[in-house]
Amino acid sequence: MTDITASSVPVTDVVPTRSRFSIHIAVFLAPALAIYTLFSIYPLIDTIRLSLYAGDETGARSFVGLQNFYTLLTDPNWSGQFWNAFSNNLIFFAIHMVVQNGIGLGLAMLLSLPRLTGGSVYRTLIFLPTMLSVVIIGFIWQLMLNPLWGIAPSLLKAAGLGSLFGPWLGQESTALLTVSLISVWQFVGIPMMLIYAALLNIPDDLLDAATVDGAGPFSVFWFVRLPLILPTLGVVSVLTFVANFNAFDLIYAIKGALAGPNFSTDILGTFFYRTFFGFQLQVGSPTMGAAVATAMLIIILIGVLIYLFGVQRKLQRHSF
Repeated sequence: MTDITASSVPVTDVVPTRSRFSIHIAVFLAPALAIYTLFSIYPLIDTIRLSLYAGDETGARSFVGLQNFYTLLTDPNWSGQFWNAFSNNLIFFAIHMVVQNGIGLGLAMLLSLPRLTGGSVYRTLIFLPTMLSVVIIGFIWQLMLNPLWGIAPSLLKAAGLGSLFGPWLGQESTALLTVSLISVWQFVGIPMMLIYAALLNIPDDLLDAATVDGAGPFSVFWFVRLPLILPTLGVVSVLTFVANFNAFDLIYAIKGALAGPNFSTDILGTFFYRTFFGFQLQVGSPTMGAAVATAMLIIILIGVLIYLFGVQRKLQRHSF
């Protein structure tokens, strides 16, 4: 017998495979990348570039570096309006975080009940204002809250609460709160649907096990459901932050570019509009407007980075 050794066995050459970037991937990505670059990346970069220039009476622009931001934050002609708009924006955001997301969470919990009948109808009715035009929303609420011919005084009077009514949109102390609650009414359907989808993804086995162990409805929500939807609540919070610090249209539709009375409803969006385009006696300044837009971008980036590095990491660490 002939011994067969390992050396006599032919060994086939193994050619290492190299990952290649398929050309069809670039073909499919190119249109979206081109559109995104043209309408998002380029305007963003050009806005930042424009914020570093200043224009004179002749229209000529010269490079001034960070002087526009220094003027915006310290010059009495600009800083008062900027800090007023920024503080109003913080209040606007806080109302949405507490009221809108709180109501959205409560509605999502109710709609996720297994024995609820007509849940799809309720979801549609609550989400419907989100799809309406902001101009229509602003016009309708102005008519409803008008002290002369609005229906709000009559409704409150019929309910025995007529003494509570006032010109809420015309008073400095209540205008911002009123506009914020109108915005909450319109957009509460968005957090509701996001949280509702997260609640539906919770396995029924976990809820049944908690119920068998003797947990009540509140305990099941607090110790089982709430920890599982924390990532979704984090996403809802950061979306609320970005949307509110980009807000403009509703306040402009209700109170105009001056965001009255006496700039009590002025936020960064309306302040940017008046600065860039000008309004009435205020002359527009594209360079200062670009500085305001860049400041808004920096504020939003800081808020998003705080969420990504301060909140999301903790949520991922405690996620199941």
